Amino acid sequence: MLSTEARPNLLLITVDQMRYDCMSIEGHPIVDTPNLDELARTGIRFERAYSATPSCVPARAAIFTGLSQVSHGRVGYDVSVPWRYDTTLPGELARAGYHTQCVGKMHVNPTRSLLGFHNVRLHDGYTLYNRNRTRITAANHFDHADDYLPWLRERAGAEQDMLDLGLDCNASTVARPWTLPESLHPTNWVVTESIDFLRRRDTTKPFFLWMSFVRPHPPLDPPQAYWDMYAQEAMPARPIGDWADTNDPGLEGLNPVTGKGLVPKRRLDRALAGYYGLITHLDHQIGRYMQALREYGVLNNTIIMFTSDHGDMLGDHHLYRKALPYEGSAHVPFILNDPGNQLGLARGTKLQEVIEMRDIMPTLLDAAGLTIPDGIDGESILGLARGEKKDWRHYLHGEHAYGMQSNQWITDGRHKYIWYSQTGEEQLFDLLHDPTELHNAIGDEAYQEEASRLRTLLIQELNGREEGYSDGERLYAGCKPKLSLQHLLDRTN
Repeated sequence: MLSTEARPNLLLITVDQMRYDCMSIEGHPIVDTPNLDELARTGIRFERAYSATPSCVPARAAIFTGLSQVSHGRVGYDVSVPWRYDTTLPGELARAGYHTQCVGKMHVNPTRSLLGFHNVRLHDGYTLYNRNRTRITAANHFDHADDYLPWLRERAGAEQDMLDLGLDCNASTVARPWTLPESLHPTNWVVTESIDFLRRRDTTKPFFLWMSFVRPHPPLDPPQAYWDMYAQEAMPARPIGDWADTNDPGLEGLNPVTGKGLVPKRRLDRALAGYYGLITHLDHQIGRYMQALREYGVLNNTIIMFTSDHGDMLGDHHLYRKALPYEGSAHVPFILNDPGNQLGLARGTKLQEVIEMRDIMPTLLDAAGLTIPDGIDGESILGLARGEKKDWRHYLHGEHAYGMQSNQWITDGRHKYIWYSQTGEEQLFDLLHDPTELHNAIGDEAYQEEASRLRTLLIQELNGREEGYSDGERLYAGCKPKLSLQHLLDRTN
């Protein structure tokens, strides 16, 4: 085990709702990400990284605990259940002598829970749970749940609020530029506070910093310079599969927070411009932080990990937002970089093994030379990143309770099998030959063996689940989905 003095600093950078394909190094035809490209070019790029339960709360539970969604108990989006986990990533690092700090989004309950961090500078964005004025008291005012908003009001006026631009916090199809100085944008705030942590940290200890951005999660509000980069671009057509619903009799696409429907092209193009602008803005601010690491002389002793908690459908197949099993929603960017070459990584390589949010905790503990606690479902990816041959997981089980769109899925990185638990609808995609999931091959004779294999894996994964989805022999559609499993509810009562 490494001594405290010999341990590297750890920097975890997460963004919220960024798709896997929105980096220029991935060949994206529009978005420009020079700093992320450099981290990927000189690091390891995991091209089959997924969020098994692709929405904010369950994805962050996997990051914090290293557990699968079945083990941590959050199989849907439920902000009301308290977080009571004995073992967390920041807690383990703090016990090992790390100075631990989070800046930005946590999205836990109670909102100000530290979960092992020594300090949190919190900005979860506009969260409906905390802004519900029908349940606010003097002791439970939403101002108490956020550090960015008081900071903003000190600098821009007491009347400032998160709704001033008229954009809903989940409006994936409406965008406009940020109107205040760029330095006051929440993305800049995360970096400003993170740089200040470098000043005030305990320099006798290694540090763990989770720099957790809310953007490019809506509102789609890039600063003017970043809006201008994309506002006049001709946006490529979105991929529309042969299975997609091309009818919208209820005009759901006109709803700015819709999850599906036919959105007017001009509106969608502006939303894409806003989304891409937020990503380039994030990229430049990450570059700003890299420069700060150099100035403080700690860059070469810092392990850097970058990922997103989930993606955004962005109009693929006329679908929007997250919680769905498709690549736009569940497939995320994932980069591991070691500027000082402390870990012996095979730098500049791309890996195809299927990794997931649960692998973050064991990887960072491994990088720190610490023992990974018993019972952790995730695995350290350092062996993969060093080019060592290893028997890695053969598939990933993902899911999300989501009303009539509640879904279960299996992928091995080559194929993906999807089962909609309320209707029984099945889909199969050949990800190697059809990466944008244009053709549902579930009925194709050539894919019947693969469909049967993946369906059997899902039957096994769901066998005995409390919802009643499987008896070990077959799948049962129509069972009521649960957002949180009973063992989680029992633990928090």
